[in-house]
Amino acid sequence: MSRYELANISKQIRRTIINMAHMAKSPHVGSSLSCVEILTVLYFDIMKLDPWNERDIFILSKGHAAMCLYGTLSLRGIIDKRLLDGYYQNDGTLPAHLDRFTIKGVEVSSGSLGHGFNIGIGMAYGFKKLNEKRKVYALIGDGESQEGSIWEGALFAPKLGVDNFTAIIDYNNLQGYGRPCEICAYEPIRTKWESFGWHAIEVDGHDIKALHTAFCQDSEGKPKIIIAHTIKGKGVSFMENCLGWHYFIISDKNKEDALKELT
Repeated sequence: MSRYELANISKQIRRTIINMAHMAKSPHVGSSLSCVEILTVLYFDIMKLDPWNERDIFILSKGHAAMCLYGTLSLRGIIDKRLLDGYYQNDGTLPAHLDRFTIKGVEVSSGSLGHGFNIGIGMAYGFKKLNEKRKVYALIGDGESQEGSIWEGALFAPKLGVDNFTAIIDYNNLQGYGRPCEICAYEPIRTKWESFGWHAIEVDGHDIKALHTAFCQDSEGKPKIIIAHTIKGKGVSFMENCLGWHYFIISDKNKEDALKELT
């Protein structure tokens, strides 16, 4: 699929996120918008999804960005788009934080941060033991990366030889209460991962070609970490790099203005 086609898909996913968040009066819009290109490249360019029982696995460990995954699964044809109407509704179809028992394509229940990453390492190790060629991808947030469980997995994964595991940090540099570096000592993030034995790559997380190259790069027997520099609220100018859109609710006027920018 061409970069032009992937860029168009990204725009469609963003429009879906805006519509879902407006209808449900749901927060976490900025977090969902920042990781759109990452999921687009994975689901439409990188991951093996057919046959389904031999598919690669994607885990959205930063489960509060569920709208991005729901929108992607819908456009990829994995779930019926009518399910999106039940997002974050009473007795609805899709919860705000991911529940693996709700729909096809949600591999892990997440939202309690730091868990999906380690489940992914376990899955990758299992596939290695079974001599299966399946790969596992886990998207974690930069704020989520302050969780102790993340660092336990970071220490352990290289010892397991899981070169079929790729973690991606959605490094949008904003978490619920400020910049990650203001909340907890964070940098130098790449040096830390490399010192534990990971193959680390830094990219512009909205650059489709750069993401494709990073996902395809040989990790030389190591687990891979892609540090994807992104912008929270990407694609909607009044939401970009604005802490408030971690929690703000989309008004009718916000929706109208956002969709104009995403046409």
